[in-house]
Amino acid sequence: MKKINSKKSFQNQDIVFMFPYFVWLILFVLAPIFLLIYQSLLSIDGAFTFENILRYFTSITYLSMTFQSFLYAGFITIVTLIISYPAAYILTKTEHKELWRMLLILPTWINILLKAYAFIGILSQSGSVNRFLEFIGIGHRQILFTNFSFLLVATYIELPFMMMPIMNAINEIDASLIKASHDLGANTWTTIKKVILPLSMNGVRSGIQAVFIPSLSLFMLTRLIGGNRVITLGTAIEQHFLVTQNWGMGSTIGIVLIVLMFIVMKLTSNKKTRRGVSND
Repeated sequence: MKKINSKKSFQNQDIVFMFPYFVWLILFVLAPIFLLIYQSLLSIDGAFTFENILRYFTSITYLSMTFQSFLYAGFITIVTLIISYPAAYILTKTEHKELWRMLLILPTWINILLKAYAFIGILSQSGSVNRFLEFIGIGHRQILFTNFSFLLVATYIELPFMMMPIMNAINEIDASLIKASHDLGANTWTTIKKVILPLSMNGVRSGIQAVFIPSLSLFMLTRLIGGNRVITLGTAIEQHFLVTQNWGMGSTIGIVLIVLMFIVMKLTSNKKTRRGVSND
């Protein structure tokens, strides 16, 4: 009887502790999504309509914008992955890896707006980059307000979010597996390919999610660094809500973006949690 009562008390405690979480989930996750769905079914005049949804999927402008957003997000993700994986592997082998981890985290504490304005100063016509180009005889170049500048700054900002999960995943690999690989005659490259890479794929997936999904909806950088020449889904949402006041269309794009994010999370999720090495 005492065991039953104690079990019920633990269950009541779990409900009490989970209540704030459910309140937060309802108010700040589910409610905004339902509001977006409701708003997407309204015209600019407030009448019920499916016009926003039909317009999105039949408009070349919106479809090309979606493709462009995927293109930019994919490029940013690939570049950050190419840079992050070797860097994370090297940093996990250093003596002061915790110091490097802290230095990697520190830039994420700086507001993205401050970073953007810092890069505006660096890449502008009178910035340090153009002064260096003029010094070596190349002359001034239009770097700011281009696709290149947008991709450069976005890659820099997203880099820690790719490197951290990869670094953590590599750091958690049992050192005895790597040692066994070397004992069996495998060189460093084979060990990385057959042991370290498969065992660190969870970190790679987490990094892809952490970089690709936010990159789909970047809008501040497109305005400050891209000069509104780079148009993404995030930019379109901002324009519809703040400029054209077409909340229905902005909500429709927001719903599409949420669905795309869930699809990306599903595709990059680990279906089987298995710790082991490659059989190839």
